[in-house]
Amino acid sequence: MARDTNGRRQDSAHPTGFTLESGKSRTLTAPNAWSGRLWARTLCSHDSAGKFSCATADCGSGKVQCAGSGAIPPATLAEFTLNGDQGLDFYDVSLVDGYNLPILVVARGGKRGGCSSTGCLVDLNGACPAEMRVARGNSSGSCVACKSACEAFGDPQYCCSEGYSTPDTCRPSAYSQFFKHACPRSYSYAYDDQTSTFTCASADYTIIFCPKPYTR
Repeated sequence: MARDTNGRRQDSAHPTGFTLESGKSRTLTAPNAWSGRLWARTLCSHDSAGKFSCATADCGSGKVQCAGSGAIPPATLAEFTLNGDQGLDFYDVSLVDGYNLPILVVARGGKRGGCSSTGCLVDLNGACPAEMRVARGNSSGSCVACKSACEAFGDPQYCCSEGYSTPDTCRPSAYSQFFKHACPRSYSYAYDDQTSTFTCASADYTIIFCPKPYTR
């Protein structure tokens, strides 16, 4: 699943949605200067009319293919800008839109840049603050995703909007620190660039959903 990080539809990493069974893999070839996001939806099914939907990270298309639509928060996102400044790829794992499952991104065969692995490797759903939990079925069900503070409360100080739209005015909150402490390499809020953006050049990237030793 892919979408331009600025919200524009563009040539995506085809296909724009597919089923991936546990332990299986699929190779996607992206355009040379592609920019977009990839994520995993969970607890998916077709209704009696054939409409496809997922309990977490659904894209609202009603189909397995997202066709350019973005993930509905909360969703753990793997974000890429390929062949950017100085020919480097920029990549990160973001919890700015909340969390639904662990992701690991591994750069392989890179020629320049740090080419470090990044991700969020722990189950945050079990520890998610009560006010940010997304429960399956009803409020007493098991937690299947964890909202960001912005999604949960809509407050500009958590959303880095209005009077809080600069790095100086939008600071880490107790809620973003919950994500950061658990996943120190992942984006926890909009201006978490220094410890969360990684670079590499001419690399292949392996994106692992629910990497071991994670279990649900």
